[in-house]
Amino acid sequence: MESVGKMQDEALKRKERLKALKEKKRTEISDSPMPSEEEQLPKPVFRSYKPMDENLQESKLPQVKPSDVTDKIKSHLEAATEDTGIEEVDLINLAPRKPDWDLKRDVAKKLEKLERKTQRAIAELIRERLQASNEDLALAVNAATADTRNENDDDED
Repeated sequence: MESVGKMQDEALKRKERLKALKEKKRTEISDSPMPSEEEQLPKPVFRSYKPMDENLQESKLPQVKPSDVTDKIKSHLEAATEDTGIEEVDLINLAPRKPDWDLKRDVAKKLEKLERKTQRAIAELIRERLQASNEDLALAVNAATADTRNENDDDED
């Protein structure tokens, strides 16, 4: 039974603390200066509404007359009618690019590497064929050059 009495004492202490906090809050609010109603509320500005109350007439904006735009329109029309044509037209800039130009640009480096590898592979295949036929490399090259000379001589005649 002592635990029940102890719990009631703790509950009373808790209530007292809450009351003290509430009082402290009230005193802080009452101590702080309250702004006047004029400072707290924004003043209305009437653009298209005409207030009936005399106190609100001060907040009404003055009537604005639209400006004359005929001079501006005339100057724009004159500028548009003037012939400002370009004498020379650069056809390179006018011609559209091919749709795959960017792809070709991006792949160019890779193609260069592949071209070098291809040339090396072709040269290696030629060397293997020459070694397989047991011919001397120098004889094969001399024979090829002799064939090209003969063809050139035939073409001249």
